[in-house]
Amino acid sequence: MGKEKKIIAIGGGEMGRPRESGGHYPTETLLIDKEIIKQSGKKKPKLLFIPTASSDSEGYFEIIKKHFSKLGCKVSVLYLIREKQSKKEIEQKILSSDIIYVGGGNTLAMMTLWRKIGVDKILKKAHKKGIVLSGLSAGAICWFESGNSDSRKFTSGSNKLIKVTSLGFIKALCCPHYDVETHRQKDLKRMMETTPKIVSIALENCTALEVVGDKYRILKSKPTACAYKIFWKKGIFHKEKIYSKKEFTSLDELLKK
Repeated sequence: MGKEKKIIAIGGGEMGRPRESGGHYPTETLLIDKEIIKQSGKKKPKLLFIPTASSDSEGYFEIIKKHFSKLGCKVSVLYLIREKQSKKEIEQKILSSDIIYVGGGNTLAMMTLWRKIGVDKILKKAHKKGIVLSGLSAGAICWFESGNSDSRKFTSGSNKLIKVTSLGFIKALCCPHYDVETHRQKDLKRMMETTPKIVSIALENCTALEVVGDKYRILKSKPTACAYKIFWKKGIFHKEKIYSKKEFTSLDELLKK
């Protein structure tokens, strides 16, 4: 499928993890995950899971491995906290993959570590190479210019949402879990008032922004799920539904106020 830059950023959704009370949560993102695989152009793509935001959770890796292995992927993991690796080793793992999947968790801690050890620059090379960049929650925020993040809860237990600066591949602010974490709606309205230059893409669970080259479309794995374009212009708050279409359309048009 050539060297087109590809990103699939998912707002949220369960992937069959175990419940504390027994049994498992449903798998909600299957249709989106199948598109991630399709965009790799491979029948058995190499998927690299990066769980930095969850402090290199082994349990999270097992969930991802089980899920994507069933879909035909060869799944491996890049631990950046649990294992010390050279920059050369990290680069080799990332750039030899067909798909990068970044897990959820503490976006701020993840971005801080990535910048410290140079993973941000390696992911930029992966983006240019046409490797499919994907992920959920923190793993969606990271591909945008910035994000509406709950990173403070991981360190202080605070519910205060903060703006985290990300990799900047998509020139917008990302807000995940827009439906299930309802406090984000009011906070995003506040945050965008002080972020005048860009728009926000608010993704409900079971929605994703898919970007291929300079075009985009909204993916949905649940019929009722929605995505929104949110911004302030001349003192007026705008919240516009982004409709799901089969065809790709101009990303520049979406990101204009």
